Amino acid sequence: MRHVLVTGGAGFIGSNFVHYLLRTEQEVQVVNLDALTYAGSLENLKNLPDESRHIFIKGDITNRALVDQIFSEYKIDTVVHFAAESHVDRSILDPGVFVNTNVVGTFTLLEAARRAWLVDKLIPIDRVRFHHVSTDEVFGTLTREDPPFDEETAYAPRSPYAASKASSDHFVRAYGTTYGLPVSISNCSNNYGPRQFPEKLIPLMILNATTGKPLPVYGDGMQIRDWLYVDDHCEGIWKVVTEGRAGETYCIGGDNQPPNIEIVKLICDILDELQPDSLYTPHQQLITHVQDRPGHDRRYDIDIEKIHKELGWQPRWSLQKGMLDTIRWYLNNPDWVKAILEQSDYGAWVKKNYEGRKG
Repeated sequence: MRHVLVTGGAGFIGSNFVHYLLRTEQEVQVVNLDALTYAGSLENLKNLPDESRHIFIKGDITNRALVDQIFSEYKIDTVVHFAAESHVDRSILDPGVFVNTNVVGTFTLLEAARRAWLVDKLIPIDRVRFHHVSTDEVFGTLTREDPPFDEETAYAPRSPYAASKASSDHFVRAYGTTYGLPVSISNCSNNYGPRQFPEKLIPLMILNATTGKPLPVYGDGMQIRDWLYVDDHCEGIWKVVTEGRAGETYCIGGDNQPPNIEIVKLICDILDELQPDSLYTPHQQLITHVQDRPGHDRRYDIDIEKIHKELGWQPRWSLQKGMLDTIRWYLNNPDWVKAILEQSDYGAWVKKNYEGRKG
């Protein structure tokens, strides 16, 4: 039995990863540590495949005593570290929260792992792994002519969020080099799929479109992103944890790079097909261009050759199939949407972020 500590396991990617592990890996016990901030919810952990192998603990990753206790009590041999503040707009409005969670929190986890595995030697060192889930935003931005990001791309973060994730990446590598802690890092592109908090582009557009609200598109909408379906990401992470080399970084992406405006139009077109009698069809009439955010990165693109060559991983979901599945999930889960909106600061944040942006 493998004992896996999943941090941030009530958030979007973390909860999907918990579902994935319990569905596909029968010899895994999941200890799920989440502070249940605005983006984390127990709603995301309903209907788990095998709840007997899932232990939920409400707590903060910066709480060293709690983290030490978890390592000792549950004999943790694997950490998959998702817990992070992750929205660029929020990092612009309140960067200190990002430094505390993303930098101090990661440092706290690393120290706890070092003590448990290297000092107290609770688990043989050849049976442990600390995996850190990062982002392609640490690499900065690309022009149309630049090659994609890969594992050798120099860091050049351009937002407080990206800077905090870059710092945490450096700490993880330093603990691998300095102390010999078995670590790995994955830098992923933009995720989408079920259970994503609706501040992010795709769920924001889905929920706004189905309720007839404007679809706010930053600037000209030609910011290019690589879109990764969350189940593909979960599979890639577990490949790195179980088969990837310690000390290595792996880029995980969806192998597609449409501009944001095309994503929004695709969502509208799919909704037109699924809800032809909607009062808001055609949904593209709701698209509204608004003032761009400061320092908005123009293009991301990510090279997945290394993880494909070394571990045999590649995305299974096309953008069209993944988007259709995602939209259907939101339409079929109105109770989840209602609960998430009621228990979070979503409404206040949307008003704060978008009110006053000129068209």
